[in-house]
Amino acid sequence: MDFSSKNISFDKDSYQQEWIEIQDNLKKKVVLEDDFTWKISPQGSCLDQAGNVESLQYIGGVDVSFVKEDPSLACGALVVLNAYTLNVVHEEFEVVRLKVPYVPGFLAFREAPIILGILDKMKQKAHPFYPQLLMVDGNGILHPKGFGLACHLGVLSNIPAIGIGKNLHHVDGLTRSGVMQFLQGGESMAKDVIPLVGKSGQTWGAAVLSTPDSLKPIYISPGHRISIDSSIRVVKLCCKFRVPEPIRQADIRSRIFLQKFKGSENLIICIQPTETYGSVLQPANTLYYISGAFHLSLASKLIYLV
Repeated sequence: MDFSSKNISFDKDSYQQEWIEIQDNLKKKVVLEDDFTWKISPQGSCLDQAGNVESLQYIGGVDVSFVKEDPSLACGALVVLNAYTLNVVHEEFEVVRLKVPYVPGFLAFREAPIILGILDKMKQKAHPFYPQLLMVDGNGILHPKGFGLACHLGVLSNIPAIGIGKNLHHVDGLTRSGVMQFLQGGESMAKDVIPLVGKSGQTWGAAVLSTPDSLKPIYISPGHRISIDSSIRVVKLCCKFRVPEPIRQADIRSRIFLQKFKGSENLIICIQPTETYGSVLQPANTLYYISGAFHLSLASKLIYLV
């Protein structure tokens, strides 16, 4: 049963104003300070220095990969790592056929439903490796609307979330050339963290050289329930290479998983927002078809296509 053959159009203009309203409403819920009970401790320690507070143990890396020949076919990945060893302890995937195109500034409306579905399945099962923190291949508040993918996922899942960008969004007067000039200046030779302060005076995040031999920074910004300082601290503990290990593993594993299912007729999902999507701030039910059976999943306000 291949639903992808259905001829369904998508009018982004008709949804864009609705999406803006959703972003504005969700943005009001963002918390940009530490709002968690665990502590951030060096790798190898499960307790804080006092020995009585549990530290961060499970970090979820989030990524969505696409088939180059068919950008509508995507694989969402949530890979959970042990925060002390950086070993993968659990992985979840969802392969979908998207009907929502990429619209600059609205990435979350294309990718967030996939990840929210995975998180909900783990939560419903009370999974022991349900992540305490999300590290997202996308931005947090460092975004033209101040509300990127990491914010969207953090607010809707109510999990602390950090956004990691490989490229800089030019917001509030910030430019990549300006960051690089600062990195290459004499005063910055010993610095590996550059606060991203815009012309307005707001700090949007930080450019970070994540390893001693890094030449290109990554751009860190909080998504929800975590401060900029704590975001930087967690990310630096997770870097073996330029890209933090949770996101690097999610990217690698989602690509491998997607290749296995490429062209498969046993796993086809069609995603299309309904007219009421804008009024729904929490995930809603959808059906998907996998290996000859129907299953109920929580992902977004979607239309099941028959």
